Amino acid sequence: MNTELPADPRAVLAGLSAGPEGDPEWSTLVRALLARNDARLAQRFDAGEAGDTAGHLIRLRARVMDFLVRGSWQRCIPSAAPLALFAVGGYGRGELFPYSDVDLLALAEAPEQQQFQPALSRFVALLWDAGVPVSQAVRSLDECTQAAGEDPTVLTAIVEARPLCADAATTRLLNDAIAPQRVWPAQAYFEVKREEQRRRHARFGDTADNLEPNLKEGPGGLRDLQQLGWLARRCFGVDAVAGLVALGHLGADEAAALERERRALSRLRFGLHLVASRREERLRFDHQKSLAARLSEVDDDDQLGVEKLMQSFYRSAAVVQRINERVLQRFEEYFEGATEPQAIDAALERRGAYLAARRNDWLGEDPAHVFALFSAWADDPSLRGLHSQTARALAEALDGFPDYSAASPAMRQAFLELLRGLQPVATLERMARLGVLARWIPAFARVSGRMQFDLFHVFTVDQHTLAVLRNMAVFAAPEPDERFAIAHQVWPSLRKPELLLLAGLFHDIGKGRGGDHSKLGAVDARAFCEAHGLSDADTALVEWLVQKHLLMSVTAQKYDITDADVIQRFAETVADRQRLDYLYLLTCADIAGTSPKLWNSWKDRLLADLHTATRLALRRGLGHPVAAGERMAENRAAARALLLEERFSGEAIDALFARMPEEGFLRGRPEQIAWQAAALADAKGRMPVVAARSPAGRDRLELFVHTHDRDGVFAAIVITLDRMGLGILHARVLDGPDDTVFDTFQIQSSDARSVPDADDVAARLTKVLSGDLAALRPARRSRPSHLRHFRVAPQLDFTDIEGGTRIGLVCNDRPGLLADIAGVLREQRLRVHDARIATFGERAEDLLLVSDEHDALLSPERCAQLREALLAVLDGD
Repeated sequence: MNTELPADPRAVLAGLSAGPEGDPEWSTLVRALLARNDARLAQRFDAGEAGDTAGHLIRLRARVMDFLVRGSWQRCIPSAAPLALFAVGGYGRGELFPYSDVDLLALAEAPEQQQFQPALSRFVALLWDAGVPVSQAVRSLDECTQAAGEDPTVLTAIVEARPLCADAATTRLLNDAIAPQRVWPAQAYFEVKREEQRRRHARFGDTADNLEPNLKEGPGGLRDLQQLGWLARRCFGVDAVAGLVALGHLGADEAAALERERRALSRLRFGLHLVASRREERLRFDHQKSLAARLSEVDDDDQLGVEKLMQSFYRSAAVVQRINERVLQRFEEYFEGATEPQAIDAALERRGAYLAARRNDWLGEDPAHVFALFSAWADDPSLRGLHSQTARALAEALDGFPDYSAASPAMRQAFLELLRGLQPVATLERMARLGVLARWIPAFARVSGRMQFDLFHVFTVDQHTLAVLRNMAVFAAPEPDERFAIAHQVWPSLRKPELLLLAGLFHDIGKGRGGDHSKLGAVDARAFCEAHGLSDADTALVEWLVQKHLLMSVTAQKYDITDADVIQRFAETVADRQRLDYLYLLTCADIAGTSPKLWNSWKDRLLADLHTATRLALRRGLGHPVAAGERMAENRAAARALLLEERFSGEAIDALFARMPEEGFLRGRPEQIAWQAAALADAKGRMPVVAARSPAGRDRLELFVHTHDRDGVFAAIVITLDRMGLGILHARVLDGPDDTVFDTFQIQSSDARSVPDADDVAARLTKVLSGDLAALRPARRSRPSHLRHFRVAPQLDFTDIEGGTRIGLVCNDRPGLLADIAGVLREQRLRVHDARIATFGERAEDLLLVSDEHDALLSPERCAQLREALLAVLDGD
C-alpha cells in the first residue's frame, strides 16, 4: 500500500471507509501523519525558536492529537450514543511531550458501557495500531465519584478533564460528580497532596541533586509545579498557578520565577524524550551528553557541556523547591487559620511553629538583621521553619545583602557567632537552602548546583559540602554513631570546632576553576578567615586543612600504614596533634559525604589506625621513629597476652608463633595475630587453613588463608571470591616457613544490602584450594551500562622497591576486574605479595607488589610483557 502522505490528510481520513474494513488503512495513515508531525516539532525544537519553545510545541502536539483522537472516536462511536470522551491528566492540561501517554476518560453509564463495549474496544485498538500510547478508563458518573474518593490521584486526573467529544451539560455533570462537597474537600485534598509530595520527594532522598535526577517526579521537578496548579484549581477555584497572585497566595515575582523554571524544565524534558526516543523522565548518564549536545551546551576550559546542562537543572529545581515550600506553607496557614503571635523580641515573633519578623520590611532595613533572624532560629529547635511571609521577605532582601568582603565587621562577627552557637550545621544548611550562603560567600555560589560527570561524586559540590557538614554534626552529637570508630572520642579535643566547619565549607570550593581545587580553596579560605578577624594561628590551620584535605585519605588507601616509614612521613607532614585531630575528622566527614556507598567499616578502620599510629609517633617525637624490632616485640607480646586469656599455654603459643612469618608481627595488629594463631591451632596441622570473621561492623569480612605456596594461589582466591560476588578491599600476602603463605584479605559484598557469610566463604575457599588451581578461570561479565559513559584510559607504572616490583594501575572499574588481573599475573608466573585496592566511582586505582617466580624484581623485559598482557585485558573491557 502507498503510505506517502497526501497533501491534505484530513480529507483523505474523512474519505476512508467508516467500517472496520477501513481501520488498517486509517491507522497506517495516522501513524505516518504522527511521525511527520513529530519530526517537524523536533526540527522546530532543535532550531531553538524564540519564546517558550517546548511549551508551545507540547500544546501543538496536543492539538494534533485532539484531531486524531476525535477522528478515531467518530469512526467507532455513533454520534447519537450517550457516551462522552475527555482528555485527562497532562493531556487534559493540553500538554503532550513527544512520548507522553494519551490519557482518556470515556464517560458512560453501566448499560451503555456494556452496549458499546465492542465499539470502545475498537476505538482503543485503532489508536494503538496508529502508534498512540493510549490509556483509557471507562466509568459512569457514580464510578467517577467512587474512584476519586478512594484514590486522590484519580481525582487529580479528572480535575484536569478537558472535553474532546462531550457537551457542556455532560462536562458540568462530571465536575459535579467530583465536587468538593462529594469527595475530598479543599483542606483534605491539600493535606493528602502535601503528604503525597513528601513521600515522592523521600523516594529521591529529598534532594534534586542526584547524579541521575528525575525531571518529572523528583524534588523541584515538573510534578511540583503541576501540583501547585492542581491545588490552585481544586482548593481556590483558579485555573492556573498565576491565579494565586490575585488571591495573595503567590507574589508576582514568585509567579514569574515559577514560569521561568517551568519553561526551563519543559525544555529539558522535551529534549530528553527526543534523545531517548521513548518516554524517559530520568536524566540518565546514557542521555546526559547527548542532551547537552542537542541543547548546544559545549565544553570549555572550566566546565564540560554536560556539567553546564546539569547545573542549569539543579538551579532550576532549587528555585522551584524554595517557592513550592513557601506556597505550601501559605496554604497550610490559610487552612489552619491565624494563631496568636508570641513575641520573641522587638523584631521577631513566633507564629504557631514558625519564626516571623514582626514587620515585613525589617529584613530589608539592615542586612545584619538576616543573621539575627538565623540566630533566633537556631536558639529554638522546636521551630519548624520561617513563616512564609518572612521567607519571602528574606528572598526579596537578598538583592541588598552584601558578600563578606563588603560587609561590616559587625556582620562578619555575627556570622562567626552563628558557627559558634547552637545548631551551626543546621544554620549553614538553612542559609544554603534559602540563598543566603551563596550571597555571603560568592565562591559558594559558583559551585552551587555544580556536578562532576563521574560516578565518584554522587552529589553536586554544594550538596556534598553540606553532607560533609552534617557528618561533622554527627561527630558532635551526644550519642556516638557506629559508622565512625573514634570520631566521637576525637571531637572533644578540638579547641575551636568552628574551624573544622570552615574547613569543611571551603574544602571543595575551588572546584571548576581549572586548577588544583585544594590550593585554590586554601587561598579562598585564608582570605575569608583574615577578613573575619581570625588569629594567624587559626587562619593557618583552616588554610592547611583545606589544602591537605586529601592527604589522610590518600595515605590510608594507597600506602601500607603498618610501615613505620609511611607513618613517619605522614606524621612529619601533620606535625602536631591538633592538626591530626582536625584532619582526621575532616577526612572521615569528606569520604562519608561523597557517596553513601563509599564509606565502610574498612575505611573507618584504616583512618582510625592511621590516626592512632600517627598520634603515637607524635607523642614519641618525630626525632624518635619506632624501630621495626620494637614494634614486632610489642605486637608479639600483646598477641601472646590475648592467647593466654583464651587459655593457650605458653608452649603452645611459642609453637604457633614459630609457624608464622616474622613480618606478620610487624604488619599485623595484636588481635589479628592472635586470631590467625588460633585458626592454626584449630586446624591441627591440616592444610589449607581458611578462616573468616567480621571484626568490625557487618559490612565486611576479614579472611585468613594459610596454605602451601604454589603458583596461582592468589589468582585462585581472587577468582573464587569474585564468583561469590565479593570484592577485595585489601590483600596482604606473606611468605611463611616451609614454603607456605599467609594471606590476609579484607573483603566486602558487591551488593551493599547483603552480608557475606563467613562460614560459607571459608568452606568454598577450602574446597577450591584443595583442588586443581589451574582449572579456575575468571567469570565473564558484561560491563554495566552506566559505566560505558565514563572511560578512563588505562595507566600502568612499575617501580622497584624493597620486597618486589610495585605495579600502579589506573583504569575503569568493572565487575571481575581484579580476577582478570590476577589471571594475567598467574599466566605470567608472578607472585603477589601485597595488594591495595581502591575504587573511586568508575575509576579503579590499585597497587600490587609482585615478584618473579624466584622472588626477584621484575626485569625490564618482564615488565614490558606484563604491561602488554594487562593492557590487553583492560582495553578489552
